[in-house]
Amino acid sequence: MVALKARDFDRLVADPARAPAVVLVFGPEQGLVAERAKALVDAANRGSSDPFSLVRLEGAEVAADPGRLSDEARTIALFGGRRIIWVRDAGTRAIEPALAPLLDAPPQDALVVVEAGDLKKGTGLRKRIEDHASAAALACYADEAADIERIIEEIARRDGLEVEADARAALKDLLGADRRQTRAEIEKLALYAHGTGRVSLADVEAVIGDTAAETLDSTIDAALTGAVADLDRTLSRLLRAGTSAPAILSATLRQVHALSRGRLLVEEGTPPAAAVERMIPPVFFRRKQVVADALGLWSLADLDTAAARIEEAIVATRRTAALSDAITGTLLMTLASAARARRARRRAAGR
Repeated sequence: MVALKARDFDRLVADPARAPAVVLVFGPEQGLVAERAKALVDAANRGSSDPFSLVRLEGAEVAADPGRLSDEARTIALFGGRRIIWVRDAGTRAIEPALAPLLDAPPQDALVVVEAGDLKKGTGLRKRIEDHASAAALACYADEAADIERIIEEIARRDGLEVEADARAALKDLLGADRRQTRAEIEKLALYAHGTGRVSLADVEAVIGDTAAETLDSTIDAALTGAVADLDRTLSRLLRAGTSAPAILSATLRQVHALSRGRLLVEEGTPPAAAVERMIPPVFFRRKQVVADALGLWSLADLDTAAARIEEAIVATRRTAALSDAITGTLLMTLASAARARRARRRAAGR
């Protein structure tokens, strides 16, 4: 097989009998890695009457005893059928020695699902699995708007809820840094709206506005308004909490695109405060003043340049995962320094 796209993986979940002997699910977004690995394991194990058909191993166990994985995969299932071995929390541990025998001689009646960390393209275990006919690999990165939309739709349909358009837009702006958090927050929102049949923007503000993205928003706002000390503090909190660097940069890019749309209004003569009221997705009331401030600091051309730099940084974090935190910090600090310099020029000009 080759490197899987999300739609290819969804087909395997729908028909797990088509899955190859080894499936590697990896990437910097560990919440999404865990969710997709579990979805495949659950689908492959559905309907089994053998309580021993599913074997769970931790990555540390496999790294310490490489032969065990092969032994488990080649054990005949008690009641026949396919045996499933789920290796969780492999992180970036050296488990290639354990997987090598299964790639060289794939088991006929076993599925091995491995959760791993961010693996560099074209090297090591990732390359070997992506190039192997009896294996497949799926990379998991921070959710995009379409991914968040699918989760919203899935939970809304299940609970019989209609999500209003402005509530959907706000959810896409707030969520996405971590799949587990995204799903948990939407589940919490659905519970809050249970029995009403509808999710409004006010519901989103009440349930999610203060929790899911407060630190992320604060970090981006600090970068775009030149608040260097605040940026240093909130970025450190995000990284310590496990938010991935590409997720932070992706959220920053979305905010820069939103500011560009608002800045178009400003350059057409709309005051920044009024432009904020017309921005899509809607800006939460606690952030309106700081977003208006950013609109006054950045020209449309400057925002275009910033977006290009952020896109370059996102690519760089994926190419050099070990330096992703440093790349993100440097990029955000560069934006903050530029915003602070613009503010100083405005003050000097008496504006």
